[in-house]
Amino acid sequence: MKISREKLYGRQTVLEDFGQEGQEKLLRSRVAVIGCGGLGNFVAVQLAASGVGHLHLVDYDRVSASNLHRQVFFRTSDVGQLKAEILSNHIKQISPFVQTSLGLEPITKKNISQQLADFDLIVDCTDSLPTKYLLNDFCVLVDKTLVYGSLYKHDGYVSSFNLPLGQGRSANLRDAFARPPENSIPNCSEVGTLNPIVALIGSLQSNEVIKILTGSGVPLADKMLIYNSMQNRQFSMSLPKKFDKSEIERLYHSETYFDARCAEQDPALLISSEELKNQLGHVTILSVIENIDLSLPLEVDLRIPYSKFDVEEFSFETDQDLVVICNKGITSYEITQRIKSVHPEFNVLSLDGGIEKF
Repeated sequence: MKISREKLYGRQTVLEDFGQEGQEKLLRSRVAVIGCGGLGNFVAVQLAASGVGHLHLVDYDRVSASNLHRQVFFRTSDVGQLKAEILSNHIKQISPFVQTSLGLEPITKKNISQQLADFDLIVDCTDSLPTKYLLNDFCVLVDKTLVYGSLYKHDGYVSSFNLPLGQGRSANLRDAFARPPENSIPNCSEVGTLNPIVALIGSLQSNEVIKILTGSGVPLADKMLIYNSMQNRQFSMSLPKKFDKSEIERLYHSETYFDARCAEQDPALLISSEELKNQLGHVTILSVIENIDLSLPLEVDLRIPYSKFDVEEFSFETDQDLVVICNKGITSYEITQRIKSVHPEFNVLSLDGGIEKF
């Protein structure tokens, strides 16, 4: 069935402050969505349905069963497939006037310019702190606008960074949080989240993109919107400019923006699910999952939340090997490395792929 643009986008072109002119601006736009998980699901699909002309979807991850409760445009039959490809196929079915392109490798300092140079606006839908700072600093240096979104438990954060304002640009991520915290903030797989706040924050990001691209409304420039879903409260935090372009350029050249999730793990520090199943009862199992009350598919001996783990104080009274577990095998691998660096005498391993693959 052939559908005209007038039919597909008619409900928004009748808006007096949007009209056909606003629609044409969207159709001429090129937007990169970094991360196709919870936030990226809503951002990509809503922007496609609104008629953004070209969407570049960047994500190297594959759909897992635990994603489905908040990444609602994936189905059970999609488990194991690439998230970006699934979203791209969905977009083609709902909005035939939208083109998509894919980036199927992690954004790094080495490839960011090649991946993002050709796009008008960047949308940060990642849950990686190093990647968030990399996106922010890159956008400042090349004068691109970044629509930011993040989640932590029941809280969500949205802002539009580096917007052109008169002779300069609006505040950026470093004006809100100068540097990442020393201890990484656990992501949704570690601390959990309810799906409504994911949809709300993703929708607010989409709203910012549409306002910016069409020149309508008032974007979140020099401020960050913080929303709490449990209290249904929100407030806007002012962001005074602190970091100028030259300072961010200095940081950009000195920082690696290393993300452990994108790095290859040393097989010598890993134990597979099958190997662990065969050794149950003969190893000590340490869970570093934030929710210490979470029901797990195996008996654990120690539960220390990742955010409270102090490697200097850690010890265990046993001659057995130590196996560290988490949801996806990312934070457990980091803890394993930290333990080995302080206690090289311990025989400690990380569960490869985490309990999601157990």
